[in-house]
Amino acid sequence: MRETRTVSQRGIADVVSALEDRLDGLPVALAHRRTFIATYLRTTRAVGRAVDVGLFEDGDWVARWDVVFAELYLVAHDAETAGEVVPRPWRETFNASPQLHPLQHVLLGINAHINYDLPQSLVSVIPAAEFADPAVLERRRRDHERIDAVLASRVAAEDAELRTLTHVALADRLLTPVNRLASRRLLRESRRKVWHNTFALHDARNTSAELYDERLRELEVLSASRISDLLEPGPVLLRLAAGGFGVRLPPPA
Repeated sequence: MRETRTVSQRGIADVVSALEDRLDGLPVALAHRRTFIATYLRTTRAVGRAVDVGLFEDGDWVARWDVVFAELYLVAHDAETAGEVVPRPWRETFNASPQLHPLQHVLLGINAHINYDLPQSLVSVIPAAEFADPAVLERRRRDHERIDAVLASRVAAEDAELRTLTHVALADRLLTPVNRLASRRLLRESRRKVWHNTFALHDARNTSAELYDERLRELEVLSASRISDLLEPGPVLLRLAAGGFGVRLPPPA
């Protein structure tokens, strides 16, 4: 087994290596977490390939963003494994029953990582000067949206991966095409809300560190609240497609 290490700023290859480390070193008692980590690993490789082929307007920026984004998950994973307190969205995700369907474990992880971590990572890699530059900010927005194309391209493959892990009922097999459409809708809906929340955190950052922390706590509560939706019985993706996956910070009080 490779020595576990944190992600450096060297690029997406380091994210891949770090995720492989966590997957290889996962204790047997936490085997139910393998599904999310493996999904994240495959998705990260797909983002790396997209950067290599020039899908993005600023591939170097996307790579930096990917590293910062991944670090938020890796820090939470390592802290919780060590028995430390982690933000509520990750705490509830990590504490979910091992008996849940693998799809639910994947969606719990996506909830925490996209709704809670992604706006934080975007604020980290878009400095205040770029928020004030409409041309640069528009490039960032377009590259943010291009991630959807990468993720959407993975939906069918990830569905197949999940089916190798567990028995799938006939009703679920019949719903597969609808679930894939729901997945694409969820991606679009959650990304729009992430972009809104990124601006909300940026505005708070420009005001004071105290206001930023307050808004981040609001985002933490909203993101964690989505977990209860994911734990309800029934077709998860269809329910989320009807009710939404992303969260949206309200105007500041």
